[in-house]
Amino acid sequence: MTTATKGNNVRVHYRGTLTTGEEFDNSYERGTPIEFQIGAGQMIRGFDSAVEGMAVGSKKTVTLTPDEAYGETNPEAATSMPVSAFPDDLELTEGMPVPLATEEGHRLMGRIQAVTEETVTIDLNHPLAGQELNFEIELVEVV
Repeated sequence: MTTATKGNNVRVHYRGTLTTGEEFDNSYERGTPIEFQIGAGQMIRGFDSAVEGMAVGSKKTVTLTPDEAYGETNPEAATSMPVSAFPDDLELTEGMPVPLATEEGHRLMGRIQAVTEETVTIDLNHPLAGQELNFEIELVEVV
């Protein structure tokens, strides 16, 4: 039986839920397992570690703390932009996702935290930051 080790490319099916039971991602529903290289930093640390050592065809359930996943929420991870930076016909609402790009061209997703007549404050934390995450993982293949 093939076992996944650091440096292997693997295909994995998974279902991710919050401690409330709310599902936030599910590769089974998409019908395609994800593929990544173990230890290459392509996945969150705890997920990567959970897959290492699994045998093809095996399943496991893990709970990841925020430091193993997307980190704690950083209250300083926010930016403000003028309302004029947005299209006039766009209704700006709290919680709305906003795609952004840094000066270096890196893309990230923020969420509107607050809107005033002049400014829009955008939370730059990952939406799952500060959350404990549960994953049901199935190792489909070592490529």
